[in-house]
Amino acid sequence: MRDDPIVNEVRKRREEHAARFNFDVRAIARDARKRQQKSGKKIVTPPHRQTAG
Repeated sequence: MRDDPIVNEVRKRREEHAARFNFDVRAIARDARKRQQKSGKKIVTPPHRQTAG
């Protein structure tokens, strides 16, 4: 598989961002929600989907 510089950059930034929160998924999610609220943009939550089974 060929190296893609854009994919590599995205992965690098994702790793740096996660490291800022000590790789704590909950802390990353809290930060994302905080940034969404600060943005002032309308946030749409899709309806819950039922799964089969």
